[in-house]
Amino acid sequence: DGSGTKISGFLVCHTGPPEQANDDLAPLLAFGSPLETMVGPMPYAALNSILDAGYPAGSNNYWKSSFLSGLPDDLIDIVVAQFATCPSPMSAILFELFHGEVTRIPVSATAVPHREAGYNFLIPSVWMNPADTEKNVAWTRETYAAAEPHFAGRRWLNYLADDDGDEQSVRAAYGPNYDRLVELKRKYDPDNLFRMNQNIPPG
Repeated sequence: DGSGTKISGFLVCHTGPPEQANDDLAPLLAFGSPLETMVGPMPYAALNSILDAGYPAGSNNYWKSSFLSGLPDDLIDIVVAQFATCPSPMSAILFELFHGEVTRIPVSATAVPHREAGYNFLIPSVWMNPADTEKNVAWTRETYAAAEPHFAGRRWLNYLADDDGDEQSVRAAYGPNYDRLVELKRKYDPDNLFRMNQNIPPG
């Protein structure tokens, strides 16, 4: 809201019947004393764009992310302490829940291997003034390093930063599917034409 007040919140999505959504979300909606509650039916396009205003044109971004081995109390303490020192009111620390249908698909069925129930840890740092870049990047890296003992060694490809483009990070994003993807790359793109990404070299 522009005040710089630090808050915590939940972003939820229920894709089942509305009556089931009411039952499933009731405990969450009854929890605590929220500043604001805005839960109700909406088109998928509206849900998919609900955070767009937080990333305006011209903003600076630096993100770090890794899957977690669990969600223990000491990790929560680390997150609370780090967030208190966050230099930008536009930044956040997120726990993204993986569950349901995504965990019922075999690891080798698609290129994406992340089929374990649990959480992905994400620090999307956002700021407007380029002069603030150094302190925001430093805070993001410090927060990521503080949480690292709780990481599971798996990475979400879309969240890899430019300085995460090493083979180890890309392997962590594809897991046991990496070597099979190298074979496909060698067959269909042996000259590595499609390389302006988190690259899988053809070997």
